[in-house]
Amino acid sequence: MAANPLLNKLGLSDTDRAVIFHADDIGVCQASVDAYDDLLDAGLVRSASAMVPCSWFPHAGALCRRRADECLDMGVHLTFTSEYETYRWGALSTREPASGLIDGEGYLPHTTAEVFADGVPDAIAIEAYAQIAHARSCGVDVTHVDSHMNSILHPKFLDDYANIARELRIPVLLFRIGAARAERFGYDAETARGLAEKFEAYAAEGLPALDHITMMPLDDPDDRLDRAKKILDGLEPGITYFILHPARDTPELRAMTSSWPSRVADWETFQREELRKHVEQAGIHVLEWRQIRDVCF
Repeated sequence: MAANPLLNKLGLSDTDRAVIFHADDIGVCQASVDAYDDLLDAGLVRSASAMVPCSWFPHAGALCRRRADECLDMGVHLTFTSEYETYRWGALSTREPASGLIDGEGYLPHTTAEVFADGVPDAIAIEAYAQIAHARSCGVDVTHVDSHMNSILHPKFLDDYANIARELRIPVLLFRIGAARAERFGYDAETARGLAEKFEAYAAEGLPALDHITMMPLDDPDDRLDRAKKILDGLEPGITYFILHPARDTPELRAMTSSWPSRVADWETFQREELRKHVEQAGIHVLEWRQIRDVCF
């Protein structure tokens, strides 16, 4: 595949390795917001996205207002699922089960598969715009939009997703991937082909797209620093989306999810000066979504 033209727009060369360190799920609980606050002070991780329907999103909005002079790189983590058993949240825009966004308990569906099967595109679009509008009303200068559990990344939703970028002039998370790579993300062959075709069309139109995605695992908290270094050392040229799920260790976090040890390990590891220096010595360029928004829109 040809080099990503976004690299040159950002002042980088075709062979440069660049990474967006991205803190996911901000606002899902109090611990996630406070962890992001800590990571901002540590300096390596600035990009994040917030789950607007969740109970602790107002805390995330307050953080953005308190640190407004720092121009935080905060996006909206479009949320159409509510995956936990005993901690749930609902849609902002509807209470209608016919939308495909309300399950039998009155919350967003548990799984992405349910959203893909039952989500009505018009309802998904309305909810997406409602979450972005609410984030802005709470003081978030939305620098980008991505998707919790990839639940908008289906061909039947993608045109409305791309319209967010066109109409609101903010980047949405897109990738330069073919059908074979899309299948490795768990899509069936037909859906993967449709996804890749739409991504290719959006990139040809000029919407910014990233090259690679990687994530710190949520099921194994051990050897976090060495694992992060190994991932970084293996980065290929282009722009990589590096996802972590940081959270402080709190009773609420432990009650919410069995993945709490990995989330706490992310919070601890990505504050370490040793990791920041490793990135610098490796010659890896650390990017923010705000930079992409500024050069593309």
